[in-house]
Amino acid sequence: MKKKIAIIFLLTIISLQIYNSFAVQRFPKPEFESGHTQPPTITPDPRSHALAVLDVFVLAAALTVVTWLVLKKRSRNGVFWMSVFAVLYFGFFREGCVCSVGSLQNVTLALFNPEYSIPITVTAFFVLPIVYTLFFGRTFCAGVCPLGTIQDIFALRPLPIKTWLEKVLGIIPFIYLGLAILYAATSTDFVICRYDPFIGFFRLDATFMMFAIGGIMLLIGVFIARPYCRFLCPYGALLNLVSRFSKKHLTITPTECIQCRLCENSCPFEAIDKPVLLKEKEERPIAVRRFLMYTIIIPVLILIGGFTGSQFHENLASANSKVRLANELINETNFGETEKEAFEITAFKASGQTKTELYTEAAKITKQFYYGGWMLGGFIGLVFGLTLVSLTIFRYKEDYTPNKGSCLSCARCVDYCPVLPENKIELNKSI
Repeated sequence: MKKKIAIIFLLTIISLQIYNSFAVQRFPKPEFESGHTQPPTITPDPRSHALAVLDVFVLAAALTVVTWLVLKKRSRNGVFWMSVFAVLYFGFFREGCVCSVGSLQNVTLALFNPEYSIPITVTAFFVLPIVYTLFFGRTFCAGVCPLGTIQDIFALRPLPIKTWLEKVLGIIPFIYLGLAILYAATSTDFVICRYDPFIGFFRLDATFMMFAIGGIMLLIGVFIARPYCRFLCPYGALLNLVSRFSKKHLTITPTECIQCRLCENSCPFEAIDKPVLLKEKEERPIAVRRFLMYTIIIPVLILIGGFTGSQFHENLASANSKVRLANELINETNFGETEKEAFEITAFKASGQTKTELYTEAAKITKQFYYGGWMLGGFIGLVFGLTLVSLTIFRYKEDYTPNKGSCLSCARCVDYCPVLPENKIELNKSI
């Protein structure tokens, strides 16, 4: 049934692309009467429909292969070589675009801006990893995402970090997710793409600063495995939530855990939940009282976060080019008298738009950021509240199990487990 759904989905993509290929150009080039000739474009031509659809097929195939390697073959070596393929194809060959991580912004912009037409292939890059994650866990992160796999290759001597620090740093991706959605929804910027630390390596054209940031991130990744995936990636935060509901997920042991503890420290991402015995459980009245207290605090944190976010709406809105231009015009006392005006001001003067119209538009955008600030702050308050509550919930566990949210399905832990399906009986007898 799942295979049929996947086939129907891919056939739908192909049909839409064929339909789009016969569409007329919506915005033809202007005709000049002064003999002006259209200058050649200085940006690369968009990728053809056929090659864009090919990228979707490669993505689907890679997701399928990695999922099979993780759940069926339980092969860490296979996942590693798929990671190398992902870096070479989606990274250096495709130059990191289209990227599932960045597609989050395209989808957000399409939802909030009816004038923006999102390509179906970009939508597929956003949806496919989420669908696979919902059924099989974060196999996209394991060996398909070029941003994650390039870090995975550099994770040579990963060291553990404190649990409390892991929890605190784990909140940052959700904050980044909220900011990325806010800036994309207001047509301000695609901050994920702008500050992608590895796109410079893939395209070999980044500024020195971005090269340095990417290099530092990889250097940190030698000792703190996948720092971007765990503590920054906004798409990873989304997959973290979806993966919690996955029906099939990577398991450390293929059959029954024998409590050998060999996998205890095998995960460089601190994503293995250790057994918790009943005797470690605190008294029920104390646990209930703490849980209720934190549950009551959550609405308070949402309101405080929302109010705080709304107070910073002007600062957030200053990143918008129109708002920034309006502020420059308002603060420009010698407008038109300087020897060299800013490019934006020069372009504005040539556009024919009045200052009043610009100020009105900027005020409308600033108001959007006011409401967006409320939602962003409330979302951050909710994340803080739920994190506090999660620390108070007792979960009885008998075995070593991957945490469905934070587990990246890299299959490192399976090599540490001595239990194999074919020798299960013999192993139990020897113990």
